[in-house]
Amino acid sequence: MNLENLSKYKKLALSIVFDAIGMLTIFDIIWAPASGYIMSKMYKGTKGKIAGVVSFIEEIIPGFDIIPTFTIMWFLTYVFQKGEEEVLEV
Repeated sequence: MNLENLSKYKKLALSIVFDAIGMLTIFDIIWAPASGYIMSKMYKGTKGKIAGVVSFIEEIIPGFDIIPTFTIMWFLTYVFQKGEEEVLEV
């Protein structure tokens, strides 16, 4: 599955699912690198790489799992920032 080319609403749905997994899991040592990788594949370029690192750090530090990193990234990309991706999906 190519996560980068999903529609913005499919990305939102997946973001909510991935955030829920991050909040529920007790296997942060496994989920942290997975979430970083998934985040970097969902959003292209430097923005995606930075978000991947932030997602990894947020998941690996105990108690920070409650932050919905994937959903925040979706809002930053599609709501608060008018960019190339939004124009292409109109």
